[in-house]
Amino acid sequence: MRPEALNPLFAETEALEGVGPKLKKPLDKLGLLRVRDIIFHLPERFITRRPIDNLDAAQEGEQIVIALNVIEHRASHGRGPYRVLAQDGAGNVCSLTYFGRASYTAKKLLPVGETRWVAGRLDHYGDMLQIVHPDHVVEDGGDTLARLSEPVYRLSEGLTQPKIAALVKQALARLPDMPEWIEVAQLAKEGWPAWADALRSAHKGEGEGPRDRLAYDELLANSLALMLVRADNRSRRGQMLRGDGSLRDRLRLPYTLTGAQIRSIAEIEGDLQQDAPMLRLLQGDVGAGKTVVALEAMLIAAEAGAQAAMLAPTEILARQHYETLRNMAAPTGAQIALLTGRDKGRQRESILLGLLDGTIDVVVGTHAIFQESVQYKNLGLIVIDEQHRFGVAQRLMLTNKGKRTPHTLAMTATPIPRTLTLAQYGEMDVSRLDEMPPGRQAIDTRVVAQERLSDVVEAVGRHIAAGQQAYWVCPMVHDNEADDIAAAESRYAGLRERFGEQVVLVHGQLKPELKDAAMERFASGAAKLLVATTVIEVGVDVPASTLMVIEQAERFGLAQLHQLRGRVGRGSEKSVCLLLRGSVMSETARQRLALMRETQDGFRLAEEDLRLRGGGELLGTRQSGDTPFKIASLEQITKLLPLAHDDARLLMERDGGLTGPRGEAARMLLYLFERDWGVQMLRGG
Repeated sequence: MRPEALNPLFAETEALEGVGPKLKKPLDKLGLLRVRDIIFHLPERFITRRPIDNLDAAQEGEQIVIALNVIEHRASHGRGPYRVLAQDGAGNVCSLTYFGRASYTAKKLLPVGETRWVAGRLDHYGDMLQIVHPDHVVEDGGDTLARLSEPVYRLSEGLTQPKIAALVKQALARLPDMPEWIEVAQLAKEGWPAWADALRSAHKGEGEGPRDRLAYDELLANSLALMLVRADNRSRRGQMLRGDGSLRDRLRLPYTLTGAQIRSIAEIEGDLQQDAPMLRLLQGDVGAGKTVVALEAMLIAAEAGAQAAMLAPTEILARQHYETLRNMAAPTGAQIALLTGRDKGRQRESILLGLLDGTIDVVVGTHAIFQESVQYKNLGLIVIDEQHRFGVAQRLMLTNKGKRTPHTLAMTATPIPRTLTLAQYGEMDVSRLDEMPPGRQAIDTRVVAQERLSDVVEAVGRHIAAGQQAYWVCPMVHDNEADDIAAAESRYAGLRERFGEQVVLVHGQLKPELKDAAMERFASGAAKLLVATTVIEVGVDVPASTLMVIEQAERFGLAQLHQLRGRVGRGSEKSVCLLLRGSVMSETARQRLALMRETQDGFRLAEEDLRLRGGGELLGTRQSGDTPFKIASLEQITKLLPLAHDDARLLMERDGGLTGPRGEAARMLLYLFERDWGVQMLRGG
């Protein structure tokens, strides 16, 4: 149960004054659903203003605060600006310029002949100094001077800086008294303030210390929760799975396993023979052969008289895995089944019965495989593909399906920098597939300007005419009038007009049956061009497809570009990836595309992505990737995670875990940062 003291922070935002249905919508869009989310919505930057008494003392573009005497109002004809002329004590004249409906406000705020304190950015318009839409206009300078350093928050449409600042002020007023969870010596060494003081200071921009303390809190909560999961796992009794080779010896693979695959299989086999359940992450680059390693592990379980379940994040990927595993395992005689949310009636009943009586050795599926109605005779191994798509809590639900705790093998094709492995997978042992199978051809990667779109369409036409297949990836599903982001639906319409029924469309908003039908047509070769969003980023395997076009590639993160490129180059034919770029690119985007041309080593790309992004997030179109943190930047993770990890270990080994005095505070911390699945690890949680 969540500690009662935290309840005010977990109240929904409607509990704050002024939040109704209209304001809730933009707050929800930012992920600000509760009071807690608002207090952790820290400013992105701060505006720092300088008080002056003479406009001559200011630089163009500078943020200033100054007392001005209003001398004249000038209304423009039509849609022109509304100007209020005012002068400083030395007689210098400045225009306070307003557009649209803001002119009505200007008439009330700035009466002729009165002096007002004005805060804003000083610029030139022609020969005249001006401040466009002043940030603050007040009669008394005290209030304005108090805002010399003002936070700037991330907004969504319908929110303003004053409104979010007012909500933050209300939320901070609800902060409860909290016990200290950081080890005393560590707190003293860093000179960090108490938790509530750190939050107030972070919203005011009072130095790096308060923000570091809050980042440390988040990292400590994560480290502690992962340690609790690991400790609980080691205390559980699993079943020793010792295979006799009877199934694996019948495998007839058309290639030789790499050294990395052989090493990883040996590590997994060693874990499966232990009494404590395995908790291992298999990290492999695109095309490194994770599926074969997973199959070997599942066959070991079947040889030992147990069952294995493979969990995939999407139905497309589940079906893909099912077909691949069924074909590879056919000579072994192992019984493999597919179970998704779409399976109904007799087919579903047959699969459920096979899992219950043990005639099914391996089941592949989506989250449907851990529903309450699904029971296993003897679930001994769980394989989770694309681990980052599932929370720890989801994985723990599946581990409760076995009579004893099943072994767990998690897999990811998203290479993770070593810096972040501890942060994301601190509870797991890690195996790395850092070799590519022999014969895997390099993909010819080229960067092409968007202006050459017609040339690219012609090239796709020649590709299709030669009997080959291609992907075309867009950043969005629908066109956005406020942006120029390429949308899959409109691109599909244009390409279908050109190439007819050879073109199919797949995106996340399509009904599953339509998505499956399109994928089936493409996989069978009936369709030659698949237009899609990043829903095809992971797992889609069509070896005959040898061309990948990624539109507006500068909008994607390195890791996501690498994943998308990995959909081609899977057969014996030479493959090409065309990265279409827009005309305006940041220096980071330029470097990112250059790296894509330079290397196909996913682990190197992950490290470079981390270096390029600095304090940003890691993967994906948000120029980000999914670190599990809201507050801690990558820079703070690098600096503070080792300290937080050591502190968590000290709490577990010396200070009594969650049972001692400091442990009670740590329990509050886990709930505060929603790592309470760590608390559930304690028997009686």
